[in-house]
Amino acid sequence: MKKLAAAILAALVCSSAAAQYPNKPIRMIVPFPPGGAADLTARIFSQPLSQALGQSVVLEHRPGADGAIAGEAAVKAAPDGYTLFFGTATGMSAMPNQRKVRPYDPVNDFTPVSQVGVFGFFFYAHPSMPVHTMQDLIGYARANPGRITYGSGNFTSILGTAQFAATQGLNMLHVPYKGDGPATIDLVAGRLSFMLAAGSVLPQAKDGKLRILATMLENRSPSLPNVPTMAEAGVARLPIVPWGGLFGPANMPKDITDRVSREMAVILARKDVKEQLDRVAFEPRSSSPDALRKLVQTQLDVWGRSIKELGLQQ
Repeated sequence: MKKLAAAILAALVCSSAAAQYPNKPIRMIVPFPPGGAADLTARIFSQPLSQALGQSVVLEHRPGADGAIAGEAAVKAAPDGYTLFFGTATGMSAMPNQRKVRPYDPVNDFTPVSQVGVFGFFFYAHPSMPVHTMQDLIGYARANPGRITYGSGNFTSILGTAQFAATQGLNMLHVPYKGDGPATIDLVAGRLSFMLAAGSVLPQAKDGKLRILATMLENRSPSLPNVPTMAEAGVARLPIVPWGGLFGPANMPKDITDRVSREMAVILARKDVKEQLDRVAFEPRSSSPDALRKLVQTQLDVWGRSIKELGLQQ
């Protein structure tokens, strides 16, 4: 009887808290440093989310360890709706498969809220390279085995380029970096030949400092209509998806989860938000919490198979 009364009391407390939510600022943990694609995207949708909820949404950057530091911080937070987590494929699909011991369970240690969308990744080449298409790149790499260098600033870059090289039988030198920022500096300087990177590198390409060969997006980016998809460029489309989604710690109240999910659906459908996200080549896609949970599970399996096939486990 006492246990039943306690359960009823807890439910009433949670219901009351949800009804008053939010009554203080909300922090959103971002797993990458300022200036990158995840940060730029989070800044765009967090502002209208603040307006919709009537409270500030403050970004808290927790970069490092392929998203594990940010993910662990989110898992340990109170599930009261005042800590949200902008999870990406790096920390939710790749890192858990790469490590022998997972720091958290991407499926069960979080409350899925809504998918946010898909990051646009592009193959960038230095202008000194005698290539203008993906087929040019393949031909040049085959003619110069071991002489082409490519950089990577995240695990999507690592896995995506490794898959591209494996399917085309290319021998190239990989140079890993801690982020797209430092890798881009070396690419622009000509110390790298090419790189698969997110939309945060687009300004350098638009200034003529880099050349874009193709995009990983399923369809052409509206802001870059002349850049072909990989399929259009004659290269097999990569199975991995560089997605992003909004989460809370496990056991976040359903009322709060549903409220934030509904607000995200409205925000991501707004024309002004779409236009801002398009400038960083991010494709907005909202979803229900259940749909996001299924995406996490599906992509965890897809990334796991790819990582195992390429021998990229630590």
